[in-house]
Amino acid sequence: MATEPNIRKLVVFRETIRSEGGCELEKPLRKCAAAAVIKNPYAGAYQEDLTLLMEYGEYLGGYLTQKAVEAMGIDPSEVHSFGKACIVGLDGEHEHAAALMHPRLGAPMRAYLGAGKAVIPSAKKIAAPGATLDVPLLHKDAMLVRSHYDAITIRIPDAPHADEVVVAVAFTTGGRPHARIGGVSAEGIKGQNGLD
Repeated sequence: MATEPNIRKLVVFRETIRSEGGCELEKPLRKCAAAAVIKNPYAGAYQEDLTLLMEYGEYLGGYLTQKAVEAMGIDPSEVHSFGKACIVGLDGEHEHAAALMHPRLGAPMRAYLGAGKAVIPSAKKIAAPGATLDVPLLHKDAMLVRSHYDAITIRIPDAPHADEVVVAVAFTTGGRPHARIGGVSAEGIKGQNGLD
């Protein structure tokens, strides 16, 4: 069962890319990350059972996905790529980020999107307030679509405090601008292995 964490703040990072390399895009690319700054209940003290953080992850998977997709102003079906990441404050552990992201955060993300057969890429680090975090991105249904290997960088100047965690999810409406290194295309995966 999902348990709502103590959220100090919600921060949404949104960008619309209209051109790159001097060439206009046919359709602007939207990228968005939603991040929650939450209290880490296990900061400063080792705890064997991290179930509470797993429950927080389940809540945040749905909550942050909804906030990000709404901020992009799109239907969930228009999402192409996704990713997740955490910055744990200095009194926490890498395993706190793992508990938040890996056991339960992904299922509500996929449920909200109505898709997401691929692995959700992730990153984690321990850092002081103001650290940057590169949230990795992959195509939501096929991890071999090279055009969608990307990231979005976020930074919150006053987070995480030593006893906090920044939890972020990210999405795009397409691959990198003017992707041209070959490989499987997003269009090429339609109809394969039940993907449509």
